[in-house]
Amino acid sequence: MTRENTRQIKVGAVAVGGGARVSVQSMCNTHTWDAEATVRQILALEEAGCDVVRLAIPDMRAAQAISEIKERVHIPLVGDIHFDYRLALEAAARGIDKIRINPGNIGGEENVRAVAEACRKKNIPIRIGVNAGSLEKPLLEKYGHPSPEALVESARGHIALLNKYDFDDICLSLKSSSVPLTIASYRAAAEVFPYPLHLGVTETGTLFNGTVQSAVGIGTLLSEGIGDTIRVSLTADPIEEIKVGLAILKAAGVRKGGVKFISCPTCGRTEIDLISLAKQVEEAVGGIERDITVAVMGCVVNGPGEAREADYGIAGGRGKGLIFKKGQVVGTYAYDELFGALLDMIEKDGEA
Repeated sequence: MTRENTRQIKVGAVAVGGGARVSVQSMCNTHTWDAEATVRQILALEEAGCDVVRLAIPDMRAAQAISEIKERVHIPLVGDIHFDYRLALEAAARGIDKIRINPGNIGGEENVRAVAEACRKKNIPIRIGVNAGSLEKPLLEKYGHPSPEALVESARGHIALLNKYDFDDICLSLKSSSVPLTIASYRAAAEVFPYPLHLGVTETGTLFNGTVQSAVGIGTLLSEGIGDTIRVSLTADPIEEIKVGLAILKAAGVRKGGVKFISCPTCGRTEIDLISLAKQVEEAVGGIERDITVAVMGCVVNGPGEAREADYGIAGGRGKGLIFKKGQVVGTYAYDELFGALLDMIEKDGEA
């Protein structure tokens, strides 16, 4: 299945699957029972561009906090629940927009039936989250180790369990900390399941390593038309997950809008402090939502061409640089004037 022909679910007001815009998720690292801290973090995630946020629900106190949290935020909430089906029932009663469970780890089939019925009555979708690190023992014995076949079989079993109780409002994830295994598992799932796919490479590590692994795993699948919503997992501030996720969507060509930033890698021909200038410009334009391209280039080889093709651009020279707008040279500026002149022009055009 591709993004265009998967089934569609609704997570609050956010559509997932069926050709809907690929959404970006994160997960709060606050204690969910601390509603004040959790709301504060969600509002910051909203500001960063988060579409859907997940909350850990490890106990009843956390589940009961959902009511207050939901009243004070603006994006849908997903409850992450394991082992105790009663937490899913409480979350559903408190207004959760989606539940993430593994039907096989919340007790007997009567527990699964209770959760399925509660979610069906309130139109709450369920994400079946299969993870290579927590595969069922019989599947590990059968396949010897986590494999795409094992993850798909696990998902199939969980789907069958929900279907048994007339529930099919489902989203799937098949995550691993191995990028090749993750890619292969999602490819296999897209071949056999009609459900929307929640993409992610799990447990990728800190900001640098996690960004690289997530970009390769998620970006590869998105470029193949696989995946309906994404979560970048980082050992970092959740805001960084949203920044990386949005950047991956832009790079894969599935999310438009916002600034596309271009800068060259520098070389011995560069005669301005391009690294500092590029960082300064990228940070300044990062929050702009206009669909524009900004180029900061360091020398006369590719600089004028890239700057000319961008909406706004700098082509560096010896201690100075040209500023371009829509293919035309606006003027020549000393190095210390380049940042201010470029930013003033971008801001004035945005106000027009």
